[in-house]
Amino acid sequence: MHARSDDFPLAETDLVLRLRTAGCVFAEDEARLLRQTARDTAELDAMAARRIAGHPLEHVLGWAWFAGLRVAVEPGVFVPRRRTEFLVRCAADAAPTATPPLVVDLCCGTGAVGAAVLAALSDRGELHAADIDPAAVRCARRNLARAGGHVHQGDLFAALPPALRGRVHVLTANVPYVPTGEIPLLPPEARDHEPRPALDGGPDGLALLRRVAADAAAWLAPGGALLTETGTRQAEPAARLLAAAGLTPTVAEDPDLHATVLTARRP
Repeated sequence: MHARSDDFPLAETDLVLRLRTAGCVFAEDEARLLRQTARDTAELDAMAARRIAGHPLEHVLGWAWFAGLRVAVEPGVFVPRRRTEFLVRCAADAAPTATPPLVVDLCCGTGAVGAAVLAALSDRGELHAADIDPAAVRCARRNLARAGGHVHQGDLFAALPPALRGRVHVLTANVPYVPTGEIPLLPPEARDHEPRPALDGGPDGLALLRRVAADAAAWLAPGGALLTETGTRQAEPAARLLAAAGLTPTVAEDPDLHATVLTARRP
C-alpha cells in the first residue's frame, strides 16, 4: 500500500524546488506523483535523487499513464509517448467490426500500444506482441497479462508464430524514426536512459520501417492494415516505400499531439 503524500516529513515545497532547480518543467505534478508512489521517506529520497539526476520520471515511478491505462515501465525500456495515443486510435478505427480482430504489435516495448488497442476494442480480439529486447519483453508480459496477450521475443516477424501469417487484421509497428545523426539532439532523458535501438531509425529514420514494409503484406489478411508513427517530414518518403511494398498508404495527423500516423492497407 502506498503512503499518503503527507506521511513524509520532507516538505513538498522543498521537493518541488529541488525538482524545478534540476530542470523539471512540471515540478509540482512530479513531486505529487513521487510522494504518492513512494512507500516511505527513504524511498522518496532515492526516487527524487534519481529524477534529479535525469532519469525519466516513468522509470523512477515504475509506471506511465498511456491511453487511459497504467502501464508498467522498467528502467532501460522505451517510455510510451502521449503522441502515440493517436496511433492507438487509428489502429482501433482500422480494425474490422464483423469479426474479432487479430492484432499484432511489433517493436512493442512495454506493450502499451497493443494493450491500448485491445482496450479500445473492448478486449475484442486476439493480441500478439513482439520485441527483440529481453527487458521490453519482460515488461510487456506484465502489461499484457490482463488482456491475455501473447508476447514473443525476436526480430520483427521472425518472433511471431508462423500460423499468424496472412491472418493479421491490425499490425502496429511503432518503429524508431529518429535519424541517427539527430540522436545527440534528443533530450537527455531519452538519449541517456532509453535503449538506443528503440530510438535510432538509421540514416534517414526509415531503416526499420523498410524491413517491416518488406514483409508486412505477407502477414496481413486481405484488407488488413499496417499502422506506424513517423515524423512529419518523413511521411511522404515513408508512404512511398509502403506503396512500393504493395500496400495502399494514407497519412493522418493530430496537430494537438504533434503526431503523424501512416495506415497502409493490403488490397
